[in-house]
Amino acid sequence: MPSPEAGAASATLPDRDPGFGIYLHWPFCLSKCPYCDFNSHVRDGVDHDRWRAALLAELRHYAEITQGRRVTSIFFGGGTPSLMPPETVAALLDAAAALWALDPNLEVTLEANPTSVESGAFAQFAAAGVNRVSLGVQALDDDALKFLGRRHDAAEALAAIALARRHFERFSFDLIYARPGQAPEDWAAELRSALAEGATHLSVYQLTIEPNTAFHGAWRRGELTLPDEATQAALFEATEETLAAAGLPGYEISNHAAAGAQCRHNLTYWRYGDYLGIGPGAHGRVTLEGRKWATRQHRAPEAWLSRVETAGHATRTMEAVGRSARRDEMTMMGLRLTEGIGREAFLRETGGELHAAFAPGKLDALIEAGYLELDGDALRATRSGRRRLDSVLAHLLA
Repeated sequence: MPSPEAGAASATLPDRDPGFGIYLHWPFCLSKCPYCDFNSHVRDGVDHDRWRAALLAELRHYAEITQGRRVTSIFFGGGTPSLMPPETVAALLDAAAALWALDPNLEVTLEANPTSVESGAFAQFAAAGVNRVSLGVQALDDDALKFLGRRHDAAEALAAIALARRHFERFSFDLIYARPGQAPEDWAAELRSALAEGATHLSVYQLTIEPNTAFHGAWRRGELTLPDEATQAALFEATEETLAAAGLPGYEISNHAAAGAQCRHNLTYWRYGDYLGIGPGAHGRVTLEGRKWATRQHRAPEAWLSRVETAGHATRTMEAVGRSARRDEMTMMGLRLTEGIGREAFLRETGGELHAAFAPGKLDALIEAGYLELDGDALRATRSGRRRLDSVLAHLLA
């Protein structure tokens, strides 16, 4: 794959340009984490030649209908894409370079677990063209990692971070808070330990109980108790204050970055840009001839693979996104960002003005309550509004 210019370290796009991204889903994991509701599966064996060929075929299918677009980001997610052979990653990146124009500042992210087996391939992934890695660290405490069902310990996580720092232009890692019994002061100390590792981007998620997960069953049986609402709020405040003080303010509800280190691919989602979803269960949004389309691939890995080998792609649905749905999707995504929803972008996407897009009185009420703010540039959630964003959105879009 041709190497992007050194400017790839600059992640942000000018003037809220959402860019055009490609998401590639690798659905396999070594084990299923008890909190995870992603489309991930454990298999005894994977035919890597078949999977490489199928991913390439679906990539070519979508290239045919998006000719002329410039790709600004490619994201390998999962599952555990660091279990992919590096030659598969290289083949996909080479194909993307042949099928589309690539932005000079192309961001190529690969999600990875910090086990020694996976981090040992970091040099090969970097040689293949990956220039950003996102590590699923989740905690820097051995007891917490055991509770979360992770296969690594804290020492292994720190070793993987050191390798990521050596091999990639940019790296990020995930942490999960609001764990049972977690106190704000302990969480702040864990964040300071994370900051000491030199990351310029951290994704920090509050533990939630998702249906059809092992944690959901434990919670229903009374075997798992999360911190109460007041403690969760205090943990959120500790996150905001600790990371902002270290120069990593929140640019999205769960994501914090130094200036220029924001995840370019995820900004495409939150700015409601176009992106292709390749692989089992992947979703996409793509504008064709002035209409926005929602795509979804077959979810089950074996069904997806069979369908691609038969038809060249495994698109389960491709539906036009109506004006009201575009308004709703753009609002739900854009209010997660500190920058909010740009007036010009909203008008371009929906054909309507922000101030007139919602039921009379609802927007004004949320502004008066201090949860939203609207100026000549954008509609934004305030800090208080971001803490209550689910309720704010429910009121605004009802």
